[in-house]
Amino acid sequence: MITASAALSAIPSGLRDPLIAEYQSIVQNFLEHRWLPSELGGGRFSEIVYTILDGHAKKSYAAGPTKPPDFVAACRQLEKNTHVPRSFQILIPRTLPALYEIRNNRSVGHVGGDVDPNHMDSVAVLSLSNWVMAELVRVFHGLSVDEAQKVVDLLAEMRVPIIWSDGNVKRVLRPKLKLPEQLQLLIATSIPDVSIDELIYWTEAKDKKHFMKTVRKLHKERLVEYTPSTARVKILPPGTKAVQEMVREKDLTGI
Repeated sequence: MITASAALSAIPSGLRDPLIAEYQSIVQNFLEHRWLPSELGGGRFSEIVYTILDGHAKKSYAAGPTKPPDFVAACRQLEKNTHVPRSFQILIPRTLPALYEIRNNRSVGHVGGDVDPNHMDSVAVLSLSNWVMAELVRVFHGLSVDEAQKVVDLLAEMRVPIIWSDGNVKRVLRPKLKLPEQLQLLIATSIPDVSIDELIYWTEAKDKKHFMKTVRKLHKERLVEYTPSTARVKILPPGTKAVQEMVREKDLTGI
């Protein structure tokens, strides 16, 4: 599958790299229940996307993200660009101010807002950012909505410091963790799914019968979804929650 970076290759690296990094930061902070950083990221993400839409319309991109003096007014100006795709003219420019508003006026960007950083607002930031990313990928690379979403989902892969990877092999750097814990961590950091053979190799499991019994137990507990016909496993929402709790309780945020 094409990567998000490749799908967005039409965007200069000075904007593409910050866009991807900021989106991944929003996702990671959300997974770690860090509501304030997640919501702050929504504001920075909005500024980067605005700069991209403005550059696309003008056929000349800024070297890096810019912050217009009046963000809402600047987004309204984007609606005058009738020569760009409708989502770049109407939908995204009308979505960005909502993201920006959460950062500015709900005790996120500064003291004095009327609501403290919370899960509800962070869900809104994550959902809106996810949709915007998928739409950028769809338009810039000419993909279908489903294909674009799959590309963006790869960016939502959970990042855990104790999971090392060279792009092909993954290792849990806390080998004393029990097999179920290692499997949950490896599956959660492998989006959209991972093969049984890869998991066996990554964990260096010697007893395949015990290994499969463990996988099936995780499946029965609805922490993962195991598909025998394809021999692949994916994390389920309860599994994601369990991994988040494991990371916090066992202090797995550092090597």
